[in-house]
Amino acid sequence: MKNNGISLTNAAVAALPKHLLQFAVDQRYDEYTPVDHAVWRFIMRQNTYFLKEYAHKVYFQGLLETGIDFERIPRIEEMNDILGRIGWGAVAVDGFIPPAAFMEFQAYKVLVIACDMRQIHHIEYTPAPDIVHEAAGHAPIIVDREYSRYLQRFGEVGAKAMQSRKDFELYEAIRHLSILKELPNPDPQELAQATRLVEERQQNLGEPSEMALLSRLHWWTVEYGLIGTLDQPKIYGAGLLSSIGESVSCLEPAVRKASYSVEAAQTAFDITTKQPQLFVTRDFQHLTEVLQEFAQGMAFRTGDLEGIRKAIDCKNVTTCEFSSGLQVSGVFTEVLAGENNAADYLRTTGPTALAFGNRQLEGHGRDHHAEGFGAPIGRWRNTNAAPETLSEDQLRSIGIDQGKKATITFESGIVVSGRVEKFRHQNGKLALVTFSDCSVKHGQRLLFDPAWGVYDMAVGERICSVFNGAADKDAYLEVALFPKERTIKAPSDAKRQKLESLYQQVRDIRERKVGYERLGEIWETQQAQHADDWLLSMEIFEILDEIAEQNDLKQKIVTFLNQRKTADQDKATLVEWGFRLVTYHKADLQTADS
Repeated sequence: MKNNGISLTNAAVAALPKHLLQFAVDQRYDEYTPVDHAVWRFIMRQNTYFLKEYAHKVYFQGLLETGIDFERIPRIEEMNDILGRIGWGAVAVDGFIPPAAFMEFQAYKVLVIACDMRQIHHIEYTPAPDIVHEAAGHAPIIVDREYSRYLQRFGEVGAKAMQSRKDFELYEAIRHLSILKELPNPDPQELAQATRLVEERQQNLGEPSEMALLSRLHWWTVEYGLIGTLDQPKIYGAGLLSSIGESVSCLEPAVRKASYSVEAAQTAFDITTKQPQLFVTRDFQHLTEVLQEFAQGMAFRTGDLEGIRKAIDCKNVTTCEFSSGLQVSGVFTEVLAGENNAADYLRTTGPTALAFGNRQLEGHGRDHHAEGFGAPIGRWRNTNAAPETLSEDQLRSIGIDQGKKATITFESGIVVSGRVEKFRHQNGKLALVTFSDCSVKHGQRLLFDPAWGVYDMAVGERICSVFNGAADKDAYLEVALFPKERTIKAPSDAKRQKLESLYQQVRDIRERKVGYERLGEIWETQQAQHADDWLLSMEIFEILDEIAEQNDLKQKIVTFLNQRKTADQDKATLVEWGFRLVTYHKADLQTADS
């Protein structure tokens, strides 16, 4: 059962909140061409041949358990049926999505699958996310429970990471560059301009945000991680597992290997090219240990003045949580600090919402606090306890009672004076005191004027957590920063459609094991009309070698492919790999027969 392309039969997917569903798209499976399926098949067969020796053992276990088919591109609904057995799910998305959304999907144990299929000219490595990377790279590894827990925990931490507007601008530039690079014939001038823009935004990023640093840890583990010992590491990162070029080159001495630690967050990466160095983790448990070490210094754990300042620097919607549990979500623009470097007062500008336990408080949405929200922080004078712990009896004992005028003086010197209208307790803690005819002053500065209406005073000794986004994202109607540019599917003209037809005919012959006599005619047509194509010739050669027939045709194809190797160095490696795989497959069959 599906709703707008979203599987409702997979529990993890069905549990996704509305603000994440905006990123989900239909897979449009019927738009994959026979060439797309051939590219998938070549990559998967090459990868498994090479990775048998060099990938972490759980990868092959995962390929079996997730039911990834080597012969054709997988359907998302099929993956959901299988992933559901280990508590995970998958949704289709359009290329790169913003890091915060990507992380939050992980927190919900849902893989995002960029469903584009790389073009044949990027068969070794694609600068853009595609279904090979997502389905065949990420999905198999999560069958390991320790790694699965790490991935989910990373999502939970990442979804709270503070990010900046510059982070999003860099993300948009990288997304645009990756889209251009995946086009069959990108305009060189436009490509150069897009490359310069990425470089400029990288250089002008300033102090990296929590999200920028966390994205590096994600890159050096989930995407490009090695595991084991420095001298004999194994591959587990999805970016390596899905790249037949880089999975070969990454283990060479030219690629520097370093022990993985929290210091990896200080190493930037370039998403559009191969990596000059990689990090090796001891085991999957070590990944969680490093993540926890990094998280200890994040604003969602530390809060206080530094956390609020991070929120102000973000210039996006963030949440400050008081020690009472009250959560204030909005765009923070000011914080007053006292002599002891403690946060004394915070302020938002524009629509603000209040929540508790990530659920918006009734009557305290964006409309109620449309112009912003200000609140003092800290202990009150003449009390010896945190204000959130005071009962109504204790409040009355210090002259604070419903329906009566009262004055609260904070240790910071901030004075709140007005008529107490209502107390609001949540989970046994005082979270809000609502005043009418209220003024809030800090020395000579007026922070709230009685003419502005009712004053809802947040209660809390300190700000214990500051994190990205609204506390209750769906209630806040938060539309995440969303990419305007869509990925571009390579156009298919009449000539291309004829080539696709030839690929389909060869696929039908291989699968049905009939019609071998037509292979010569198909190959001659390919030679006459699509002389630059090499993969179809390799598929025909593979069939002829297996059936041990039409040796003359087979030799012609070998001659052609060897000519392609000589004429094009990029093709030379691919053709050599193709021949190697045929030899390997034949040896496998002979071993099985004996």
